[in-house]
Amino acid sequence: MSKRSFDVTRLPGTAVIAMTCFVILYIPMAILVGYSFNAGKVIGNWEGASVKWYGAALQNQAFLNAALNSLILATTASVISTLFATMAALATTRTEKFRGEGAIHIILNQPLMVPEIVLAIALVIIVGQIKQMTGYTGLGFLIAAHTTFCIPFAYLPIRARLEGMDLSLETAAADLYASRFYTFRRVTLPLLAPGILSGFMLAFVVSLDDLIISDFLKSPGQDTLPTYLMGELKRNLTSEIYAISSLLLLLSVLIVAGSWVATRKKD
Repeated sequence: MSKRSFDVTRLPGTAVIAMTCFVILYIPMAILVGYSFNAGKVIGNWEGASVKWYGAALQNQAFLNAALNSLILATTASVISTLFATMAALATTRTEKFRGEGAIHIILNQPLMVPEIVLAIALVIIVGQIKQMTGYTGLGFLIAAHTTFCIPFAYLPIRARLEGMDLSLETAAADLYASRFYTFRRVTLPLLAPGILSGFMLAFVVSLDDLIISDFLKSPGQDTLPTYLMGELKRNLTSEIYAISSLLLLLSVLIVAGSWVATRKKD
């Protein structure tokens, strides 16, 4: 009698636990989106459907400034972190095993293991000293911090893509006297593109949604969407905040969906 492979879905109560988790995660989001269409000002008191809060959000200059800061920050940090992650992935998968490779993996993935609050406090100490010495208070500090903790998020899908690629194509190009750069540009890079795109999108979402590091390091006038929403929650909770949160949620869902479409296997 052959042994059946272990299947977690066959365990008693798995479906109930899964459904409970989905309800806990997504019902609050559904309520948030629903109340963003509430015509009234009082939270929790439904007074009819309306999109006026979305219009108010799009006319809110503070929200628009925060959105612009978030887009600049997330785009720049994700581009730089994806570039570094691609180079790191190539260096750790397209070379022979070498001493210290394990230490490199630990260093690359360190931001994933260190609590974000610890990283934020450490950065505040360093950035504060640099600001005192230089007087510079621009977005550069936030970009550098976001790039640092976004690298492992971009690195993981890129490395996974490289490890799943067929080396015979690169070997064949080398046998045909193609240079390393030509092989990379015409063979490796096109095959690696979905992984790079996935890493970029993941880094973009992580940077866009970050609150703790952004709140610790931002200077006056550098609010991002998460820090702006946190400030508004402390002052006045209105349906406009629900509308802004719904827009941010929609953007995150579109990016994640785009990443899935770009990386899914084609038949």
